[in-house]
Amino acid sequence: MSGLLQEIKLFGDNIPWLEALREKGKEAFMTQGLPTAKTEAWKYTRPRDLQTDDFVMYENEDTEECNHCSCEEEEKKDACHHREIKNIPIEGYEINFYNGKLQHNHSELPKGVFIQSLPEAIIYNDEIKHYLGKIVDINNYPFAALNTAYIEEGVFIHIDKGIKLDKPIILINHTHSCHENLYYNIRNVIVAEKDSSLEFLEVYKYSGIEKSRYFANIVNEIYIGRNAKIKHYKLQEEAFKAVHIALSQVKVKEGGEYKSFCMQKGANLARNETKVQLTEEKAKAEVNAAYLMNGWATIDTTTDIEHLSPETCSNQLVKGIVGGDAKGVFQGKIHIAPDAVKTEGHQLHKALLLSDRAEIDCKPELEIYADDVKCSHGAASGELDAEQLFYMRSRGIDEDTAKQILIEAYLEDLFSQIDNEQIREWLRVSK
Repeated sequence: MSGLLQEIKLFGDNIPWLEALREKGKEAFMTQGLPTAKTEAWKYTRPRDLQTDDFVMYENEDTEECNHCSCEEEEKKDACHHREIKNIPIEGYEINFYNGKLQHNHSELPKGVFIQSLPEAIIYNDEIKHYLGKIVDINNYPFAALNTAYIEEGVFIHIDKGIKLDKPIILINHTHSCHENLYYNIRNVIVAEKDSSLEFLEVYKYSGIEKSRYFANIVNEIYIGRNAKIKHYKLQEEAFKAVHIALSQVKVKEGGEYKSFCMQKGANLARNETKVQLTEEKAKAEVNAAYLMNGWATIDTTTDIEHLSPETCSNQLVKGIVGGDAKGVFQGKIHIAPDAVKTEGHQLHKALLLSDRAEIDCKPELEIYADDVKCSHGAASGELDAEQLFYMRSRGIDEDTAKQILIEAYLEDLFSQIDNEQIREWLRVSK
């Protein structure tokens, strides 16, 4: 644990409310420590790699050139200084991070749309105090507590009442191996006011030395006002020795809608966790995900949907494809509060096992404390259909191509629910 608590100088160490928030995060993390086999929420996903003391958090530095490399390989040195950031082939308003550090962006934004770096918002925008750290339960989420202890990098996105954004906001974090055992935290706050709507795409990409090892710790706080809508997409494609842990905490008011899709296919250990609170009547959530993995990776998809008011609705569909010695984890919880009558909550998890050594751990949960509700959950796992494979091979299709066709068909109902055509087709290709 000591390797993750480091003495570095942070922005705003002279701002009392910010320092108090950081101190609460540090205390909460020290109280909980890293999850163990006895930590129920982490019983299937144990972050052993984070128990070492060799992760390094770097203070803000000149973003034009990397002067802190410990690289000895010439190919690594050359790649470091180029710092090439590849654009995503989707039209939108881009926000770029490099190794967890926000780069300067100059995109022109429509009226009523505000994007500030977190430090800018803390200094110049008092409104951030109403949102930052207000809905994340740091006493039960140790990595969110750790993220809170080091709040510095991130963005504040605010959409005014009635504004409907015409293009998605695209947040791209490019990690490169110019730092050994890099460790960084990113905190994003997204607010959609009444009757507004936006699409938000997160992309986590890696380039550099193949065996690079690093730890990315991400927290999103998302506030959805009355009758507002947020569509949230994510692609996690980190290095195969990396650790990626992310929590999206979402609060939805009356008539608001949160729709998300996350595809994970990278990292040695990855956990994408989504907690949604449907706090007022007729709030809705749709939380879908896919994970594709091989090798020795562990990829965890965890969801927690809280129905706290009447006539709220949620749907979850998660599908996994696991090969090699990899391990897939799904934990999904639906909670129906005592007053949340006429509520609907549905959850389904399916997985394909592509080898005899692949593993799936699934833990669906329903907690229902109200009458007059409609709830369901289901889980299934299996292999590719041998008869279908035989049929395609008898028609001259080689085995690898036949398997790929079946996998694409298996995922199609997930991709078909992505409303943005550009994002849908790009994610299809990315898989």
